[in-house]
Amino acid sequence: MREIIFDTETTGLERLEDRVIEIGGVEMVDRFLTGRTFHVFINPQGRQVHPDALAVHGISNEKLVGEPVFADIVDQFMEFFDGAKLVAHNASFDMGFINAELDRLGLPPIGNDRVIDTLALARRKHPMGPNTLDALCRRYGIDNSHRTLHGALLDSEILAEVYIELIGGKQTALGLNADIGNSSNGDNAQNMKIQLPLREAVLAPRISETEREAHNKLLKSMGDKAIWNKYSLESEASESI
Repeated sequence: MREIIFDTETTGLERLEDRVIEIGGVEMVDRFLTGRTFHVFINPQGRQVHPDALAVHGISNEKLVGEPVFADIVDQFMEFFDGAKLVAHNASFDMGFINAELDRLGLPPIGNDRVIDTLALARRKHPMGPNTLDALCRRYGIDNSHRTLHGALLDSEILAEVYIELIGGKQTALGLNADIGNSSNGDNAQNMKIQLPLREAVLAPRISETEREAHNKLLKSMGDKAIWNKYSLESEASESI
């Protein structure tokens, strides 16, 4: 399963008027990061960065001079994001801006069936919150000390770690034979059924007869009520099968 964990930065909060100025994403296959990334700055074509947005991400109007417009990077964007599930924190915000940019070019929107919102996952898992990206990093012990300002690629890398924790932690990616159902939002990941193959034959014990006798002698010294007697009897029964 291929997933792109991504983030956007914009000139402001009005998706029909403001513009996307940065997109960052990291690729994950079967819940493992592949090392492939996507990162672009985008010229907002005359739309000025709102001061409140500047305080969040630090991307000034001057920095965006000479950067490509969205039409110049759309093919590159579509190639990287094509066919993958798209994972974002408060995904409706990011997807609203992405689809607005696609609409300006006469391109079809990306459907919600491809989108996983980690904010929605976090609210279900931690209903008492808080569930900001920084708060989730603190909850899961993820180092985000280098995040002084929002940045699309950096936030995507951090979100990838948070996402793994939200869907059950790193143990869910061990590659065992797991049935996680057909859920598109990762909810079933916490209820995974792990099926390990049975051995065709019981392995022979590796302790020597001398070690066995010493062990039994120790058990006798503990008395009949010692809990280890129970396991000793179970072990002897399994070996006789």
